Amino acid sequence: MTDLPLIHPDRPGARLRPVKAFQHFRKLVADKEDTEQVFHVTNYLRGKRYVKEAGAFLKTPLAKRLRESGEYLPNLLDDHDVLRKMPAGSLAHAYADFMEREGLSAAGLVAEQKSFAAKVTQYDDQLEWYNNRMRDTHDMFHIITGYGRDPLGELALLAFSYAQNKSLGFLFIAWLGAFEERRVAPKDTPIFRAIREGQRHGKLAQKIGHQDIVELLPLPLEDVRAKLGINSPDTYQAILKSYDEAGLDANHLLGEALAA
Repeated sequence: MTDLPLIHPDRPGARLRPVKAFQHFRKLVADKEDTEQVFHVTNYLRGKRYVKEAGAFLKTPLAKRLRESGEYLPNLLDDHDVLRKMPAGSLAHAYADFMEREGLSAAGLVAEQKSFAAKVTQYDDQLEWYNNRMRDTHDMFHIITGYGRDPLGELALLAFSYAQNKSLGFLFIAWLGAFEERRVAPKDTPIFRAIREGQRHGKLAQKIGHQDIVELLPLPLEDVRAKLGINSPDTYQAILKSYDEAGLDANHLLGEALAA
């Protein structure tokens, strides 16, 4: 792993193909669980700034140590018995609780990515390792930031993630998705404010994907948030409260409106 090139010489330059990205975005809107579509969108909207961010991290001593160690986060993160041996109230416990409640696994996201990977050319370089790390830490982002897996939570988290790693695909989905959510939400719901808040918080915080996740796991969740400078997603939480008071299901509002 350590002798791989930063960028494979055959890897094409940062591509921007918004029409293709939009086609896959529509599939994602129709089924938010179809995570493979996110990989397609980001593939068509990678952007030069994402590659620059990745390159900067890959040159750090931490990235070099993690690559040399052969650390594979999905195996660790899916071993909930090990995670639950860590202190109560820790990030590890919060992660296990979240994944079990949502019926998710790190291996499941890997499988989604492999389904996408089978349809595109793969390159053996350090950038691919970085891409995989962003994949493996996605659900960790949910827990640390406080954004849920409802459509608005996912969109705001993608805006947060864009500010962290500059993947244009994340910003593309966040804002187009926000227009869809705004179309079906009750009048005056501050959807766009929630997206801007997520993007602002991502810019202010330390980069989650650039941390030593294994070292963070035993720490109290609130200490992790303080350490990384994570702000409370107040606008998002207020919207969820307003949905609940109106008898609306935040998880199905968008899907039901599209199906109507």
